[in-house]
Amino acid sequence: MINILNELFSYTFITRALLVGILVSLCASMLGVSLVLKRYSMIGDGLSHVGFGSLSVAMALNLAPLQVSIPVVVLAAFLLLRISDSGKIKGDAAIALISSSSLAIGVIVTSLTTGMNTDVCNYMFGSILAMEKSDVYLSVVLSVIVLVLYGLFYNKIFAITFDENFARATGTKVERYNMLVALLTALTIVIGMRLMGALLISSLIIFPALTSMRIFGSFKGVIINSAVLSMICFFIGIVFSFQYNIPAGASVVAVNLMAFIAAASWGAFKKIGRLK
Repeated sequence: MINILNELFSYTFITRALLVGILVSLCASMLGVSLVLKRYSMIGDGLSHVGFGSLSVAMALNLAPLQVSIPVVVLAAFLLLRISDSGKIKGDAAIALISSSSLAIGVIVTSLTTGMNTDVCNYMFGSILAMEKSDVYLSVVLSVIVLVLYGLFYNKIFAITFDENFARATGTKVERYNMLVALLTALTIVIGMRLMGALLISSLIIFPALTSMRIFGSFKGVIINSAVLSMICFFIGIVFSFQYNIPAGASVVAVNLMAFIAAASWGAFKKIGRLK
């Protein structure tokens, strides 16, 4: 195991992937708790499809992928909230509408230009080779911004997560903080899409939160455990990806799935023990 780790850290591209991946896992896991509790967890899946569409357009126009994707995905996040708040289209339907449209546009643009090549597959399923030095710098800066903003507005995010009506009655600008959560989620999705892939990035939002909820009952406990668990699962996933030559995104999701099954089994056995 030590030899594997030594070999792992001898590659610069893997060190970059670990740095960005751990930061993204930390951001996604904390935001995921609020999104799951608000029954809005699939926003990550919808925004990742929007990200794929914007990446396809950027590649077709020979533009910087991240610089194009960030504003497009942020605007899509705000649009999703606006559509949901209007009441004309429910949240899940709005996500399905925007995500499927964006994915279709991305596939059409890709087919008409570069074709379904290796780069496209990397964007869809993730690759530890995808992170260039400039991407790493931008990703680290954006991750730090997400973490700082989440920490500064933690109490407000907690309030709107559990009872929006009560928070609104106490003077909290609910719409403003919902927009903040959407913004932070959009940034996290764009940063992590290069590593996890557009089809798998939402797993970093959903799995750690669901797993932690099987173990802890308090919001803060779920947040802390989700963050720690997500980083550990990402690291183990990258090790498996390197060792067995499988896509990084799929490997990380598989490890998160095993953690969820273990937590769910432990919770079931604990419940049976209480019944006895």
